[in-house]
Amino acid sequence: MDAADELAAYRARFTITDDAVIYLDGNSLGRLPATTAGRVAEVVEQEWGARLIRSWEERWLALPTQVGDRLGTALLGAEAGETLVCDTVTTNLFKLLHAAYDLRPGRGTLVAHRADFPTDRFVATAVADQRGGLVSWLGPLDPDAPAPTEPLAASDVAAALHDDVAVVLLSAVDYRSGAIADLAGITAAVHRAGALMLWDCSHAVGSIELDLPALDADLAVGCTYKYLNAGPGAPAWLWVATRLHDELTDPVIPGWLGADDAFAMARDYTAAAGVRRFLSGTTAPIAMRCVEEGVALVAEAGLPAIRRKARALTSYAIELADDWLAPLGVRLGTPRDPQHRGAHLTLHHPDARALTQALIDGGVVPDFRAPDGIRLGLSPLTTRFTDVHDGLAALHALVAALHDATAGEPEP
Repeated sequence: MDAADELAAYRARFTITDDAVIYLDGNSLGRLPATTAGRVAEVVEQEWGARLIRSWEERWLALPTQVGDRLGTALLGAEAGETLVCDTVTTNLFKLLHAAYDLRPGRGTLVAHRADFPTDRFVATAVADQRGGLVSWLGPLDPDAPAPTEPLAASDVAAALHDDVAVVLLSAVDYRSGAIADLAGITAAVHRAGALMLWDCSHAVGSIELDLPALDADLAVGCTYKYLNAGPGAPAWLWVATRLHDELTDPVIPGWLGADDAFAMARDYTAAAGVRRFLSGTTAPIAMRCVEEGVALVAEAGLPAIRRKARALTSYAIELADDWLAPLGVRLGTPRDPQHRGAHLTLHHPDARALTQALIDGGVVPDFRAPDGIRLGLSPLTTRFTDVHDGLAALHALVAALHDATAGEPEP
């Protein structure tokens, strides 16, 4: 399978200092592209060191929209002028949820999912409270209920919609199960209720094909340090459909770079046209260049090829898990249909935390997700089928040893 891999050559375009380490956590932090270090050195030595403050006018001020357009047009199906690279997912969610409330005056309800990533839930709760509204939660009431395995269906969302819903916030790809939500069906249901759809694409961008305008989505956010390989703490992005730009009001965080004429130093704030109004602070040029390098590499490889390999990698991992791990009590927490999952999967075991640490100690790096999940991120540009085989073999050996030890214990 590695010999037939159409993306195999891309692994050599990343910095891999220890080939013996099996890295299965690219959905948390992508590997370092080989060109990024040189690009960072260029920014430090030339753009900063040589050009000093002149680089703001020459290069840096344009980066949020320039890199945003590259990311948006290559990976989101976006038009130019719809995508901005800035801040963090948390901050961007806060800005866009407030914007959604402004776009739907008189409505107070925000719909979100109890099983979504903590940031999304925390920000949704805070914004609804600030707007005098409430969150209508999807998902089970029991906080200890198992994480959902199958994709979120449009019918599940539609049942929670009514004429007081201003905005629905959901993840395109579930951070635990890897399940891809019914993006088109959910968006259509939300629009039928007169509400806005905000997709968190953090686990989707760079791992599945996205066309936000074709979905008729309204708003979106995402990070860049996972499948876009932009580095730890790299800036996030936000997207706003062009058809909403003329309706936008002043942002909840009126930063000076989001003003119509930042360097006029005006007494009063006047928002810039379009998506640029959501700039809330000074750009970080070094980090922006890291995003630029990561986006360029993913765009060059192409999302169709990336998606094909993601399906193949996860299918192979599930095949091995069924053969080696299921008989020992390990449960799959990811959709079996490859059309319904992204580029990561989760395996459940009562001793998942200890097993994850034992794997890391042995040179296999997945991550643990409470309460009992071992998450395997199979980043298509850097993960080999050999890595999947050897990583699952290492997990099998640990689980088998644990199973044998437990089987030998007397009944309590």
